[in-house]
Amino acid sequence: MSKTLRLILGDQLNSKHSWFDKADKNNHYLIAEMRQETDYAPHHIQKVLAFFASMRNFAKSLEEAGHQVIYFHLDDKNNPQKLDELIEQVVKEGEFEKFEYQLPDEYRLDEQLKNISESLEIESKAYDTEHFLTEREFLKDFFKGKKTYLMESFYREMRKKFDILMDGKEPVDGKWNFDQENRKALKDKRLLRKPKLHPKDLSDIHKMIEKAEVKTIGEVDPKNFPWPTSREESLDVLDHFCKNLLVHFGDYQDALTTWDPYLFHSRLSFAMNSKMLSPLEVVEEVEKYWEGHRDEIDISQVEGFIRQIIGWREYMRGVYWAKMPDFAEMNFFGHDRKLPDWFWTGQTKMKCLSHSITQSLEKSYAHHIQRLMVTGNFALLAGIDPDELDQWYLGIYIDAIEWVEITNTRGMSQFADGGIVGTKPYVSSANYIKKMGNYCEHCAYNHKEKIGDKACPFNSLYWQFYERNREKLEKNPRIGMAYRTLDKLKNKQEILDQAESYLDKLNEL
Repeated sequence: MSKTLRLILGDQLNSKHSWFDKADKNNHYLIAEMRQETDYAPHHIQKVLAFFASMRNFAKSLEEAGHQVIYFHLDDKNNPQKLDELIEQVVKEGEFEKFEYQLPDEYRLDEQLKNISESLEIESKAYDTEHFLTEREFLKDFFKGKKTYLMESFYREMRKKFDILMDGKEPVDGKWNFDQENRKALKDKRLLRKPKLHPKDLSDIHKMIEKAEVKTIGEVDPKNFPWPTSREESLDVLDHFCKNLLVHFGDYQDALTTWDPYLFHSRLSFAMNSKMLSPLEVVEEVEKYWEGHRDEIDISQVEGFIRQIIGWREYMRGVYWAKMPDFAEMNFFGHDRKLPDWFWTGQTKMKCLSHSITQSLEKSYAHHIQRLMVTGNFALLAGIDPDELDQWYLGIYIDAIEWVEITNTRGMSQFADGGIVGTKPYVSSANYIKKMGNYCEHCAYNHKEKIGDKACPFNSLYWQFYERNREKLEKNPRIGMAYRTLDKLKNKQEILDQAESYLDKLNEL
């Protein structure tokens, strides 16, 4: 057997991978904390801590199972901090005869590892991560010849292929999608349940990061770190979700409120995106629990959750590999405004944005509607450069890895892809935000007003967005009603002028 070096990236912590079926003294596993990965974007401090702690726990579990592990801490003196130099160094020092790696989920790392493999003088081989339900090219082939990738078609294919919520060839209860039932505002805070946290002291890692002067954003209490950083803790969070949160997840997955940062969301995205849990095992566990509690949990709660994972998550990954690297350059509207300064502080008078951004800075977390219909909605209406927003989303959220972040940002949120992911831009006035929660009750602006000092910026910016993009959007069959309403507004010009005045002073809103 050849002496083999096997690379494991920080988001490849899959203990169920076939690599680990049997310990072999000829296979050595390389895991490294690197400045290359901390520095390509300013990440939230909780994100960096979560990855480093999870990597260390994973390395320890491999060693306990009898595997050979080579681990580099960020502050190791012999750590070159760059992946190419690291692999070249370890191969040479260890006299390895073969190099193997799992296919990375980010385009930049995929290209880098291809180049590294070509430069090495030893044999190289790439393996699948054995995590996703589909291979990289599946979605591209599934929608071959199509301009728009309709998620619903893909989602139904996944349901059938993996026999999830199926009754033979038909969906359980005769319906594929319960999205219409998944849009309730939370009125009763007594329904809320505490999240399953796993407080731990990561002070040593935090001190190391600070000493290295790694540039980070956000806040953390390193002595009371709440996120799961091992497979065992992740499974515990999954169990808590099934037993305590699933019963209301579907109803309130879109709800906006100041009452609680997590609501009924699972908090499993980091565990899945780092591959400590697989999407299929999460979905199967949720479906299994529901089958034993049908009298208590409506199918709409379960389907809404499963759609997020085998629908959106798997779909977004497919879009990424079908459209990169061009996707990262798309800017359909030509937006070029800078991100307002308060995106980094939360200090804005708009309560919905202040709360969502402050929560993000404090928790490294916001749920999908806070991201899509609050921060993303505002950025699209204001004409923010997608590059600016990409960097913000990629850095601030603990679960943000480019394959899932950029497709949601440029596709779902900003319509920068011109309609590959969504059939129309996801924009709204203050009315939607008022309908979905209590943000407007605590705001300096009036959600009903379009004009004046107290007028909610979302209202005038909404109509100005449609006006300035009329040439690009007016013929979209899903938007016709908006233009008919816009052209009937008696005070149309005043509203457009109001929007311009807000755009001129974004940092002051």
